[in-house]
Amino acid sequence: MFKSPHNQARGVAGPLGCGTTPDLMDSAGRTPLTTRQVFSAWWPLAASWLLMGAEMSLVSAAVARLADAKHHLAAFGGIVFPISLLIEAPIIMMLAASTALSVDRESFRRLKRFTTFSGVALSLVHTLVAFTPLYDVLLIPLINPPVEAIEPGRLGLMLMAPWSWAIADRRFHQGLLIRFGESKAVGIGTMVRLIVTCSLLLAGIVHGGVPGIAVAGGALSVGVTAEMISARLFSRAVIRGPLAAAPLMDPLTLPRLLRFYIPLALTPLLNLLVQPIGSASISRMAVPLDNLAAWPPVNGLIFMARSMGIAFNEVVVSLSGRLGARRVLGRFAFWLALGLSSFLAIVSLTPLSSVWFESVSGLSPDLVEIACLAVPLGILLPAATVYQSLHTGYLVNAHKTRAVPESVALFLLVTTAGLLFGVKCGDLPGLQVTIISVTLGTAVQNLWLWRSQRGLQSDPEEAEGQ
Repeated sequence: MFKSPHNQARGVAGPLGCGTTPDLMDSAGRTPLTTRQVFSAWWPLAASWLLMGAEMSLVSAAVARLADAKHHLAAFGGIVFPISLLIEAPIIMMLAASTALSVDRESFRRLKRFTTFSGVALSLVHTLVAFTPLYDVLLIPLINPPVEAIEPGRLGLMLMAPWSWAIADRRFHQGLLIRFGESKAVGIGTMVRLIVTCSLLLAGIVHGGVPGIAVAGGALSVGVTAEMISARLFSRAVIRGPLAAAPLMDPLTLPRLLRFYIPLALTPLLNLLVQPIGSASISRMAVPLDNLAAWPPVNGLIFMARSMGIAFNEVVVSLSGRLGARRVLGRFAFWLALGLSSFLAIVSLTPLSSVWFESVSGLSPDLVEIACLAVPLGILLPAATVYQSLHTGYLVNAHKTRAVPESVALFLLVTTAGLLFGVKCGDLPGLQVTIISVTLGTAVQNLWLWRSQRGLQSDPEEAEGQ
């Protein structure tokens, strides 16, 4: 059977760099988890995710300052980014899989082979969509974007072709780093990615003659490739050291890997279906071009607030087997959820909102108005994301992953129903309908995850004290 990330030898540093103290161990060799340890494990990953969240806002701000900004923002937010995310979706959970399964050299080798095959296959799919008539005969009829966004969207997708393979390889090696207590290297890699991306965005703005969508697509592709290389370089020491010295566990066979990973892969695939469905819905609601153009900066701000909650998932996966973990992780989740949603509320419900979208994002006044009306509707999303990470982490740690895609299917069902309602009404603002629908879907998803993880075996010492 698979070994949970917390199953470490006594006296050896566990995942995320949490060491053991023999005199505090229980009969199972576990030490009590502390809030400081949770924070130490979380903050490097949170910084990494925050930088990735900032990337979306920076790309939108760069595109907004170049020629035909509205058309290129609509192409980026309505076609390029959602389709690129959807194609890469099956490999997104490789970070969690690698964190949980890279327990020894042989498991690492087999998981790496699976990752490489999957990443290359997905990039080939992306290439077919971007460079063949599939773009015109399949993608455009489904999304139905404004005519002005079609050709910029094609160019952007072409430049994003390496995206899926780079993401797969990068997340696989980052999972290994997290597994063996090198999570700070993940943050450094993300910093490398952000520096490369920002440098190319700035060069595009200074040059002024490159289409905005080309600046965005090129910067994202080169940036994520730089992060992939960084993750590989940092992983070398782990592969030669702790991984090579780790005792061999039960063989990681392909059937076992697939049973573990397929439910996880279905989760982001179903989740990210909302992106193109949202684009298609906004394109069929009132003022489609303006709403699609405002979507990237609005989504970027909300994602920045949610990003540090997403980082909590890997922390829960690695630490939920520790003594007293449920109490400590639950308390940490409460304060993190409160803080992140409060941050978004302060920005969206005060004049800071106009400052952000006008001065930082560089939007025109008509798009600033749309964005300022839409973003307050997503205030609850950061808190919901924290609890989604908490419940999902418990389930992944216990290898009870079936409930995860079930919850995402419910999210997709509720969100799509809300979007269809908006399309049927016809005159509703597409961006606002999309955020409301996503919030309702996320609430239902959290309820299902909470219900599913309640039955997991609690800590024996906690149970005795109840």
